[in-house]
Amino acid sequence: VLFFLPNISMAKSSNVLLRLSVFIFIIAESALAQTCSKYKFSSNRLFKSCNNLPVLDSFLHYTYDSSSGNLQIAYRHTNLTPGKWVAWAVNPTSTGMVGAQAIVAYPQSDGAIRAYTSPISSYQTSLQEAVLSFNVTDLSATYQNNEMVIFATLNLPLANGGNINTVWQDGSLSGNNPLPHPTSGNNIRSVSTLNIISGASGSAAGGGTGKSKLRKRNIHGILNGVSWGIMMPLGAIIARYLRVAKSADPAWFYLHVFCQSSAYITGVAGWATGLKLGGESAGIQFTAHRAIGIALFCLATVQVFAMFLRPKPEHKYRVYWNIYHHTIGYTVIILALVNVFKGLDILRPEKQWRNAYTAIIVVLGIVAAVLEAFTWYVVIKRGKAEKSAKTAQLGNDGRSQYA
Repeated sequence: VLFFLPNISMAKSSNVLLRLSVFIFIIAESALAQTCSKYKFSSNRLFKSCNNLPVLDSFLHYTYDSSSGNLQIAYRHTNLTPGKWVAWAVNPTSTGMVGAQAIVAYPQSDGAIRAYTSPISSYQTSLQEAVLSFNVTDLSATYQNNEMVIFATLNLPLANGGNINTVWQDGSLSGNNPLPHPTSGNNIRSVSTLNIISGASGSAAGGGTGKSKLRKRNIHGILNGVSWGIMMPLGAIIARYLRVAKSADPAWFYLHVFCQSSAYITGVAGWATGLKLGGESAGIQFTAHRAIGIALFCLATVQVFAMFLRPKPEHKYRVYWNIYHHTIGYTVIILALVNVFKGLDILRPEKQWRNAYTAIIVVLGIVAAVLEAFTWYVVIKRGKAEKSAKTAQLGNDGRSQYA
């Protein structure tokens, strides 16, 4: 702004900047408010209340008539890419997906918008059309400017002080058939309770269950990221490169054992947390992540117990044990790195967390590459020195025979 106002004094420029900032703030605030309370439907429909739903760019507008038990709703899903279905549901029996009474809508291949009801009886649902446990009338949907709006009237007699459990979702289409929705990120956070009298909303089960599960997922990710994803590679670097320095023997060995055993214990805690999460999340499966995690645990356990069978350095079978130990060790590290990134894809944390872990791995990789080159230099130099010394010794022995 100052660049385009060269003839205005600094005080005036500051005043202009202040007014411009206030103007931008008012416009931004107005735009945010427009998403819910000041949103105007093209059909001129009016609703008494609305809620900005916390995830999936969704909003719920509604009017409840306590005398008739009718709940008129308009569910809006914005920023919707082509080839997507959306759904909004009430779950009369629990706070999750199973038991939810859903209203589904999507644009068909011929451009027409299909809206229908679908009760969810299992996690393997294909969103087949069927009647719900309560009456639904005036069902319709519109789709324009990447926004789907579902209109309906639900007959919901007042219960639980006016609280209802709600679920909303989106997913991809295959032709005119809905495909399963993603089972990670915001798609597993799209649940809440709504008091249709006061308008208050919160996460399901009074706000505790969702946050508790998310906290466990974060703990699981941190434990496994630090143990399998950082400490294991660091322990391997210690063993491979410190042992070259004769002065570091046997300190490198104890450091290696400490690092790997600590990583294993922490990793087992993270693995157990993952198993518990899996048991608490019926129907949500991350097959590859789970399979790699189980393989990691098994290989690392075998590696730990193999330490008790380690032959002495001069034993004839020590070379075979070394081959086994190195092969299993590097396999564990590779699988660990792959699984940590798969876990990041599932958790979808803020970008800086993924960037931070990537930076750590890159630094460890650079350190390993530099130490690898230095190690070969030391080994080759040491080998030449030993060969030269041996040659000189042989020469001296030969001269002593004819002295």
